[in-house]
Amino acid sequence: MATQEGQGICAQTEDFFVCDFFGASPKHDLASMEHPLFSLSTRPDRRILSYRHNDTEVTVTPSVRGRATIFDADILIFCISQLVAAINAGKPVARTLTLTAHDLLRATHRDTSGDGYRRLRDAFERLAGTRITTNIATGDRADPVEVTRGFGLIENWEIVRRTRAGRMVSVSVTLSEWLYRAVLSRSVLTLNRDYFSLRKPLERRLYELARKHCGRQARWQISVTVLLRKSGSASPRRVFRAMLREIIRADNLPDYTLEEVPGDMIIVRPRAPVKAADPRAEVIEAGFAAAPVLSADALQEARRLAPGMDVYALEARWRRFWEHSGRPALRSADKAFLGWVRSQADRDPGIRP
Repeated sequence: MATQEGQGICAQTEDFFVCDFFGASPKHDLASMEHPLFSLSTRPDRRILSYRHNDTEVTVTPSVRGRATIFDADILIFCISQLVAAINAGKPVARTLTLTAHDLLRATHRDTSGDGYRRLRDAFERLAGTRITTNIATGDRADPVEVTRGFGLIENWEIVRRTRAGRMVSVSVTLSEWLYRAVLSRSVLTLNRDYFSLRKPLERRLYELARKHCGRQARWQISVTVLLRKSGSASPRRVFRAMLREIIRADNLPDYTLEEVPGDMIIVRPRAPVKAADPRAEVIEAGFAAAPVLSADALQEARRLAPGMDVYALEARWRRFWEHSGRPALRSADKAFLGWVRSQADRDPGIRP
């Protein structure tokens, strides 16, 4: 479907979603911003990362090419941004995305030379090869027991089209179900576009943590010891502290300032109050509203009622319907969702059992 220039194009062919929203706002998933999934090293990082904070456990296992880096995450941010833009526009989405490599490079402030395309391919391979094992749930899951899952950051990727010179033009990426559910449940936050201009890995990580934890608060305070652990840095504490002080002096972070205070503490403050047209916007976007929680049994029943359909896309459509209905309180989210799926099956023969 073509639209006026600047509004973007969105199409879905079977299980594919075509990325083409011009100027989509950068979005990142909350779990990646909260926990150190990506390497901050500029060299191949083949260490297995084991991280635990409160009740959250994460193990990140690299491939022979090394762990996916914080710069590799730009690909996921681009895909998440496209999906959220499509959902907001009421367009159909899918877990497999077809994107234009040149658009991805430009949107993330990357070099569009031949070397830029080669580095992009390396990033795809690290993302596909890095394995995550975690008990972090996404998508408002209501499983009665704790579930630990293992998955790749992306399930697979392939070059769809090349130029005669061999340069990739179009690429297909399938996101992990874990990440896709995070997007459908709006467990994302908007990033400042200047994030992509930050060239130091630790600067990017500090911005993510500030955006996630400080948000619109007047301040957020954290000890250097905890910040070191949450950042995922492999540096000793004294080296990490020295890097922090250099970043504080440079004062390059978008939206936030850092200050070192006695007690080996860091205080993060917003540079200015962030304005939103709807004061609930950030709460809803981040998935912190009282959103309906669906059980695994309800999703399985939805698969039976709508065979062949992407049940998570149906879930996203139902959530939009619930939001547009004024976000009413539900006695049973499962029953409301399944009733909606049945009504859609009655209207659309294409999803009728």
